[in-house]
Amino acid sequence: MSASINPALQPLASQPSVFATLRRVIFDRPATIFALVVVILFVLVAALAPLIAPYDPLAQSILDVNKPPSAAHPVGTDQFGRDVLSRLVYGSRNSLILGFVSPVLAAILGTFLGVVAGYFGGFVDRIVSRIIDLLLAFPELLLAILIAAVLGGGFWNVVAVLTVAFTPGFARVARASTLAVKQEPYIEAAVAVGLRTPMIILRHVVPNIAAPIVVLTTLWIASAIRLEASLSFLGIGTQPPNPSWGNIIRDGLNNLFGSPWPIIGAGALITLVVLAFNLLGDAVRDALDPEASR
Repeated sequence: MSASINPALQPLASQPSVFATLRRVIFDRPATIFALVVVILFVLVAALAPLIAPYDPLAQSILDVNKPPSAAHPVGTDQFGRDVLSRLVYGSRNSLILGFVSPVLAAILGTFLGVVAGYFGGFVDRIVSRIIDLLLAFPELLLAILIAAVLGGGFWNVVAVLTVAFTPGFARVARASTLAVKQEPYIEAAVAVGLRTPMIILRHVVPNIAAPIVVLTTLWIASAIRLEASLSFLGIGTQPPNPSWGNIIRDGLNNLFGSPWPIIGAGALITLVVLAFNLLGDAVRDALDPEASR
């Protein structure tokens, strides 16, 4: 008679790693695979813009004004005779850099403020929370417009605008996560053994609140691209003649009946890239927080 093994004594099944879960979430969904391909192509086009663009995006030609799509100009030309495809290719650079740099800077600044407020509490928490609440009272686009109107256009000004617009959201998430982590026994044990506060925050608090911050960063890359295009469309983002998907649409709007191709091309790219980043953001959320997908 064989002895039965107590299920409680059986070894627990190893949990899959985050990367294995992320790989499974991405490659088990056709839509997410498509989004990943779009993002990779988007990054390659932005990185290799000088090699891909058939023309100088700033070169004007009176002989090529408002040309329809052709073999020489696959997406036509605008009212100044500039090749629309070349401007779209170079415009992807602004969207890529701003889409990545602004959320990352906002994540760093917002996480710092949220962790400080949540961990120390008291007067510090009240001050930081009131500032966060004040900024969150304004929609992201309206807050970005207000700040951009003061700072003006230009690349780094737009980076600063988007960073300030995204920081309150990161700070609120970091503060809430820190308040939960602060109550854990390992934090109390670290305090009891005399570990210094900066070391506790860096070694025990920040790693345990990283998951929601990473998820929020991936989701807001799409928002940063959309906001940059909106600011450039309004004339307070990337300034002409430098190409940006937003100011390409604005220039095309003034010449809608002459050549609609700038609006069609830039609008399609913004829609496609924002959708792709949102799908990837959902995949990252499902990988880091499996309960969210249930």
